[in-house]
Amino acid sequence: MDILVVEDDPVIAAALRDGLEDEGYTVTPTADGLRAVELGSTGRFEAIVLDVMLPSMNGFAVCTRLRALGVDTPVLMLTARDGELDEAHGLDSGADDYLTKPFSLVVLKAHLRALIRRSARAAAGSATQDVLRCGDLWLDPRARTCGRGDERIEVTGQEFAVLECLIREPGRVLSKETILGEAWDIAYRGAATIVEVYISLLRRKIDHPYGTRSIVTVRGRGYRLDDSHA
Repeated sequence: MDILVVEDDPVIAAALRDGLEDEGYTVTPTADGLRAVELGSTGRFEAIVLDVMLPSMNGFAVCTRLRALGVDTPVLMLTARDGELDEAHGLDSGADDYLTKPFSLVVLKAHLRALIRRSARAAAGSATQDVLRCGDLWLDPRARTCGRGDERIEVTGQEFAVLECLIREPGRVLSKETILGEAWDIAYRGAATIVEVYISLLRRKIDHPYGTRSIVTVRGRGYRLDDSHA
C-alpha cells in the first residue's frame, strides 16, 4: 500500500517514513503543498498523511483542493495546533481524521489502519446497492456520490458515511451513539460529540444552500432525515 506523507519537518518526516515502512507501507514523501496536490491527484495512494503547516500551500488548502478535484483518498491531517476550531477547519476542508502533535507512531498507525479499512469496506459493500433517496436528496453508495435533484454535492468520506447512515432509515431518529457505531470505525475511541460536528458540516452542504432542513434535531434523542422540512 502506497501512502503519501506530506510533512516539511525533516525529523518528523523521517520518523513517519521509517515507522510506516516498518508496518509494510510504501511511503512517498513530499514537503511541499503544491507538490502534494500534484501527487495526491494521481489517485494512486491508499491514504494521505497531511501536515497543516507547509510551504507554498498549507494543509487545509491542499485538502480543499484535492476534494475539489474529486480525490476521495482518505486524509489524516496532522497539526501542532489544538482546539475545536482547528479541528473543525481541518474536517471542513475535507479531512477524514485529525491528529494533534505530539503523537505516537502507534496511535498514528491505528488511525491510518482504521481509515484504510473503512474506505475499503465502503467500496466493497456498495457494489450492489441502489441509489438511496429522501425527497430530492439522493446518495449513490456504489459511486460514493450524493446530491439534490440534478446537482451533485461534494462531501468528504466521513460526511458521506454519516449521510448514508441517515438516508438508509429516513424518518427514524438515530442517536449520536448509533450514528457513531455505524459511520465510524470500531477503532475510534473519541467522544460521540464528533457526530455533532459532522451533522453541522452536512447541513452546510445539503440543507443551507437549498433552503431546506432535512436533517432534523430531535432534542435529547438524536437526528432524523426528513424530506418534509423546508
